[in-house]
Amino acid sequence: MELKEDAFRRWGEQRNESWLVRHMHLDVPLTLALIALSITGLATLFSAGNQELGLVYRQLIRVGLAFSAMLVIAQIPPDQLKRWSPWLAGLGIALLIAVEIAGDVGKGAQRWLDLGFFRFQPSEIMKLALPMLIAWYLADRKLPPSLKHLAASALFIAIPVTLIVKQPDLGTSILIASSGIFVIFLAGISWRLMLFLGAVFASCLPLVWLNMHAYQKTRVLTFLNPESDPLNSGYHIIQSKIAIGSGGFYGKGFLQGSQSHLEFLPESSTDFIFAAFAEELGLVGALLLIALYLFIVIRGLVIATQAQDTYTRLLAGSLTLTFFVYVFVNIGMVSGLLPVVGLPLPLMSYGGTSMVTIMAAFGVLMSIHTHRKMIRN
Repeated sequence: MELKEDAFRRWGEQRNESWLVRHMHLDVPLTLALIALSITGLATLFSAGNQELGLVYRQLIRVGLAFSAMLVIAQIPPDQLKRWSPWLAGLGIALLIAVEIAGDVGKGAQRWLDLGFFRFQPSEIMKLALPMLIAWYLADRKLPPSLKHLAASALFIAIPVTLIVKQPDLGTSILIASSGIFVIFLAGISWRLMLFLGAVFASCLPLVWLNMHAYQKTRVLTFLNPESDPLNSGYHIIQSKIAIGSGGFYGKGFLQGSQSHLEFLPESSTDFIFAAFAEELGLVGALLLIALYLFIVIRGLVIATQAQDTYTRLLAGSLTLTFFVYVFVNIGMVSGLLPVVGLPLPLMSYGGTSMVTIMAAFGVLMSIHTHRKMIRN
């Protein structure tokens, strides 16, 4: 009797999942969490943008495009993604070289390619292409990887990161480097080697400092002591901490944030939108938002642990941890715990390019999970 009930329950679950999972290739918990986060972002943007509906409408179009990208990529089987990995990475590096040669300059940085009808940042491609490449390279090799394979993986990371640092774009280079390093970490690198590499990196910090741009050095010094220049380089972070602190436990209320509405808080709809959110909804709202982000990260890690092969496991884990870095760096930045590097808060900050890339990564995660279920069943 129990066996019949168990079989009937599994049959019912398969029927419930038959449309979203088997045909749309969407993971229901992850999709609902992303929708909830997007709605929260639109509501916060409405308030932080002084209730400008045009701003919200433009962001809504971007959200639609991002979810469409997720849906399209979710239909692609993981084995097809694996075959495309080296070609996609090669295309991304070729485009980065094109930026170096003939890229469009904006705000003192050479990061864009202008095709006349379309202007984009090729570095966004590498947020997906690099972890796909390294996962493809390590998937069919003995793990943990040998020193030879680690050296090759390090070279794969160094080439695009170096090109992006030269643009300059420190925030994006950190994300892309992290995505590749996470693949190596998940492949089973030993703790001794990790400590050794960490010591080598620490010893290179003086050289890194000497080669940093002046504005990057200013950001680090401002992080260490923002009050040293409160009306210039330290203004952003000081006003951000004032906004977060003034929200108190329950916040000032939706649409009641004085720091953002009176324009004391700069970039309140982009990089510093978390400060605007925390001012209006307080510590309780901030913790609930962080809990939603953590749910998405945990769900991504669950998908990684349930992946059917090494390639998908490494790729899913890396994409999930890179998303965590996005959230951690932005919230740490606006809270004064990390230097300002100009990273948006995923699905909250105004903008479209990074949002499409993030949702494309979730499309990969859903493809990995739903196609695995099809094979299992």
